[in-house]
Amino acid sequence: MNPQFAALYGPVAEDLILVEDMLESTKQVQIAPLKRMLDHALQGRGKRMRPALVLLAGTFGDYALNRLVPLGAAIELLHTASLVHDDVVDGAVSRRGRPTANAAFDNALTVLLGDYMFANAAEMVTRTGSLHVTRLFALALMKMTSGELDQDAAAFDVGKDIQNYLWRIGGKTAALFETAGEGGASLASCDQATVEAFRTYGYSLGMAFQIVDDILDFTGDEAEMGKPVGSDLREGTITLPGLLLLERQPKNNPIGKFFAAHRNKEQRLQEAIEYVRGSGALATSMDMARTYVTRANEAIAACPRTEAHAILMRLGEYVLGRTS
Repeated sequence: MNPQFAALYGPVAEDLILVEDMLESTKQVQIAPLKRMLDHALQGRGKRMRPALVLLAGTFGDYALNRLVPLGAAIELLHTASLVHDDVVDGAVSRRGRPTANAAFDNALTVLLGDYMFANAAEMVTRTGSLHVTRLFALALMKMTSGELDQDAAAFDVGKDIQNYLWRIGGKTAALFETAGEGGASLASCDQATVEAFRTYGYSLGMAFQIVDDILDFTGDEAEMGKPVGSDLREGTITLPGLLLLERQPKNNPIGKFFAAHRNKEQRLQEAIEYVRGSGALATSMDMARTYVTRANEAIAACPRTEAHAILMRLGEYVLGRTS
């Protein structure tokens, strides 16, 4: 068992092996090129926070692994497939220090790879036997796509506001955490109040996760992050720290200057990054992330004080303390 999983996820850490096994099973295909691409896409193993949330929520009811594991694996596969497609859209050549699928193969094949993974994830979620959870899964995919479309359509647009950003990350990131929490509790036949509590917990944790991600784009270590500092701004995406800066200084700000620059783009980018770092926007953004963690913990405050509950209460602090 992964020792980091044991520390992070406590009572469900060993059962995450079943999720890993199901993800591995997706590589068992007859078409050799597809197998190579699946091997590449599924090689990098993340923290598995989303499937862990499915299992942790499931401990508060009927902990039926034959239903919970397929949902956890489906959510992780959906997440991975969305990254595969995002990298094609962004023209990214690396992720977490590894070549992206579109860099290793070509864009057309990589789009088809993502399509195959989406379909495989949809098939997995039907194994839960729950029409309600299958619908939650489909709605999450719609929200994720809407959030990503909004982000890409708004590239290099300084006219967006913080409310739009919160809506965008609510779809792009938080929707999948929300589905993990709500779906896990629902599959465990928890009462409606508990299901609602885990829906709110998952959504709020996902919002905090993305805000911290956006802070790290300005403060993270390039080697640890596996991408250059300021990658979002470079692609024209203005996240919470940048939006806070624009709100305080709508005119004559370094982000607008970077977007408008035709020469010395790299210098303008570095000026924008340094300005955000010194503006207080990062501290304000972290305060907002803490607020979402507080909401997450308050949502499950009335749940039984089990080992899983203690793990969930600590998970928010882990998200806030992330360095990659």
